[in-house]
Amino acid sequence: MAHRLALALCAGTLALILVGGLVTNTGAALAVPDWPTTFGYNMFIFPWSQMMGGVFYEHSHRLLGAAVGLVTIALAAALWLSEPRGWLRWLGVAALLAVILQGVLGGLRVLLVEDGIAIVHGALAQAFFGLAVCLALFTSPSWGAAAVPSSDAAPLRRLALLTTGVVYLQIVFGAFLTHFGARLDGHLLGAAALAVLVPALALRIRRAHGDRKALVLPARFLLALLVVQLFLGLGAYAGRFTDLVLPPYFGLAFPVIHRFTGGLLLAASLVLTLRCHRLLSPPEARVAGRLFSREAAA
Repeated sequence: MAHRLALALCAGTLALILVGGLVTNTGAALAVPDWPTTFGYNMFIFPWSQMMGGVFYEHSHRLLGAAVGLVTIALAAALWLSEPRGWLRWLGVAALLAVILQGVLGGLRVLLVEDGIAIVHGALAQAFFGLAVCLALFTSPSWGAAAVPSSDAAPLRRLALLTTGVVYLQIVFGAFLTHFGARLDGHLLGAAALAVLVPALALRIRRAHGDRKALVLPARFLLALLVVQLFLGLGAYAGRFTDLVLPPYFGLAFPVIHRFTGGLLLAASLVLTLRCHRLLSPPEARVAGRLFSREAAA
């Protein structure tokens, strides 16, 4: 049950990121001036006949956010009642607190009309998606697989963790670029770094662990997403910072899908990082474990 709820949370949050991109890039963020009501209505009974233009995007975003909140509550409850791992139960509570905070930030963005809040709101949305991906992975049957000793476990773990960190930093720079038109330099530098880190990580996994599908598949997916993301980034850059006239709707599609793919990149890099830590162990750790077991037996 918990695993299915975690997967539903991943899907709902990813959809929320997509709709949030539409809200931001169509200028619909302030189409509804009040919160938590919608033009004075309880948001759950707002007339569908009035959902037109920017109101449609913004109100749909609110309804989807409420649905994600309900799934998070169900997941936190399922983990608390049935999960034997204490740390995972508290991770479910952390997800619940994060979704509450995210809802409040969304409301404050409307009431205070502050772009700084929008940046935090967007960055936290991607972090929450990453947390949902972690919960889905931790509750999956495959998480119980035993680790195998590997001479390159430590450097591979560090490389995967660095890649994930740079991916999230890119998301933060992207939020600044979207709302303030700032940090283009950092965003371009991050893209260059990922253009080196991701292929290096994928190649290292293929050479050393080509028989481990649990590592190879997310590495391939991460590499494919990087290629798509760089193409989308070029399109978004051309539409905003050059005089190039894009075909109809491309000016909207490029930045929206760019943000969406950024979330997928974060998910893929997180899965790969966590699996590297779970499935690979340094040889010295295995030796230390055996020595400890012998001492305990003696």
